[in-house]
Amino acid sequence: MTPQTQPISETIGRDLLASIVVFLVALPLCMGIAIASGMPPTAGIITGIIGGLVVGTIAGSPLQVSGPAAGLSVLVLQFVQANGVEMLGVVVLFAGLMQFAAGTFKLGQWFRAVSPAVIHGMLAGIGVLILVAQFHVMLDGKPIGTGIQNLLGMPGALMAAIEAGDHRLQAAGIGLLTILTIIAWTFAPKSWRLMPAPLVGVIVAMIAAGFLGLTNIHYVEVPNNIWSTVVFPTPENMMRIFEAPILIGAISIAFIASAETLLCATAVDQMHSGPRTKYDKELTAQGVGNTLCGLLGVLPMTGVIVRSGANVEAGAVTRASAILHGLWLLVFASALPFTLSYIPISALAAVLVYTGYKLAYPKIVPTLMKYGRSEVAIYFITIATIVATNLLAGVVVGLVLSLLKLLYAFSHLEVRKEENAADNRVDLHLTGAATLIRLPLLASELEQLAPNSKVRIHIGDLDYIDHACIDLLTNWDRQHKISGGSLDIEWDGLTQKYQNRSGLRARAEATGR
Repeated sequence: MTPQTQPISETIGRDLLASIVVFLVALPLCMGIAIASGMPPTAGIITGIIGGLVVGTIAGSPLQVSGPAAGLSVLVLQFVQANGVEMLGVVVLFAGLMQFAAGTFKLGQWFRAVSPAVIHGMLAGIGVLILVAQFHVMLDGKPIGTGIQNLLGMPGALMAAIEAGDHRLQAAGIGLLTILTIIAWTFAPKSWRLMPAPLVGVIVAMIAAGFLGLTNIHYVEVPNNIWSTVVFPTPENMMRIFEAPILIGAISIAFIASAETLLCATAVDQMHSGPRTKYDKELTAQGVGNTLCGLLGVLPMTGVIVRSGANVEAGAVTRASAILHGLWLLVFASALPFTLSYIPISALAAVLVYTGYKLAYPKIVPTLMKYGRSEVAIYFITIATIVATNLLAGVVVGLVLSLLKLLYAFSHLEVRKEENAADNRVDLHLTGAATLIRLPLLASELEQLAPNSKVRIHIGDLDYIDHACIDLLTNWDRQHKISGGSLDIEWDGLTQKYQNRSGLRARAEATGR
């Protein structure tokens, strides 16, 4: 009997505990990501509620938890700054419809085809952008501008706070206390760590700020009615979807949210032994969720690895834990919103600074190095482009580099020649893919051989050969024999390499990692 078919009475206890843990993880992150996105905290909470109650019910990955993601905060912030809050609902709505269509037409697996070097580079680049932007918020300030500007402005902002000694320095102290608490909590007894480190950090910051009477620092502002901040898309705004910046924003959110969700789903599958992810169903569910988020004008959602990992580690068995976490968010935000006003904004910013650091830390490099230095190069170039320009440009550059690498892998042919003059023998070693693109190279090497030479062609390292190159070798063999030479080649093996493309697939898989 699988976990999903067990009676509810046998699983509800574990799911209930897991849902509380996930709720405690999600609450500070929902608010922090909303503030980092230039939106009110309730916009993140509402997205979390939809991610639990709606997407959790129909998800293709039962143990994955959806909600606002740090990975989209930079993109949302840039969009809101350029087009206004009232247009966010429009792009999220159409991004959700794109995801729903992609899932309906069984395109879920295609989003998984993005090179991991690009995905990890994207996440690390986002981590850098979050870290350098939220550093300024942690000082009760605002991000300066682009990623580079925020990065270069960090020393100056810190020195200005130290010299002034005003509320900015107090906020920085609260932020530093939050980060130190999060780090220290990782060394707490395992039973204590059911209480998530980010929440512990925020609680400690709240207590410290209250005890020290820090009334001048900035605190979270939450309305009594969380739904009062909803911004419904108007018909006039929806007609602007065909404007280039708006359409590009919708496509960007749809693509990045889908890729991040399905990458997260794959990671979650590796954490448990229950039912595997149905990728098209998960993509459709995300489309439904983002369509609703768009209609309410709140943050877009993805599957989130932090919440999903906490869900699995807390012992979740079925999708009930994800659904219940959305219910707890709804109950808390509806009944106890006033408690959120005691949270220093610098504490939430500090949580995101630490989150950004964890995303940016290049722990994936040793794994990428196993597949070649080019994968590492694509990873760092993607990060650099994102920080220097913007998220979309960085992802596009990474994708283009990955495609160029694939083209190189499928068209690269190396011909190594060994000559033995005493025996009038020549050995040609073929490595790579002998295709129409590299036929001139192979033809040139063959034409340089002496007419009466004994030629042996080694194909052990050849991944693939197409029909055109086989014809070239067949015709050259005929002409070479007429001139008194000979050709030794494993014709059956050569034909098999043409008919069985497993070598080519293996190369594609290795290149796409």
